[in-house]
Amino acid sequence: MKSKSKYKYIIAFLTVFLIRLLPFRAPNVEPVMTVLMPLGKSYGKIMVFSFGFISIVLFDLVTSGVGIWTLVTAFAYGTLGLGASYYFKNRSGWKNYASYAFVATIFYDAITGLTIGPLFFNQSFMVSLVGQIPFTVLHLLSNVSFAIVLAPLIEKWLVKEEEKKAFVKKVVLVSYYFKI
Repeated sequence: MKSKSKYKYIIAFLTVFLIRLLPFRAPNVEPVMTVLMPLGKSYGKIMVFSFGFISIVLFDLVTSGVGIWTLVTAFAYGTLGLGASYYFKNRSGWKNYASYAFVATIFYDAITGLTIGPLFFNQSFMVSLVGQIPFTVLHLLSNVSFAIVLAPLIEKWLVKEEEKKAFVKKVVLVSYYFKI
């Protein structure tokens, strides 16, 4: 990763973290997925997994404390990051971001919302399922909306500038080679 890319990665990470710390915000209206998807397009699998994983762990460390829920949700978001790196390798655009956000949110909410309570806190599956429905609806609305509006802009900021530089570099090399 180039040094400028490192700075963009850090800026993206800190921005997501600070937005998640805003008071009076619905707990599942957050930009983690929105930033994770464009990162998956341009950063390595380890970096995008780390973004999802560390976003959850750091937030829990600062706010609610670390527990088994931290491990499950961090691995789930890390896995979504890995998925994004494969899915967005040759894809772009708001429709692809919206599609991935929809499927990934369902996956994330099913894994985290329907397992943690029943497996670790003796909550019945039906209580988890019924409680998960409004949470998932809001989560879907926010993630898909952010995917449509913000993810393409974040991609442009993260990826397109690097692609332009690579293109210019190729043009310069070709012009040098052909003495244009």
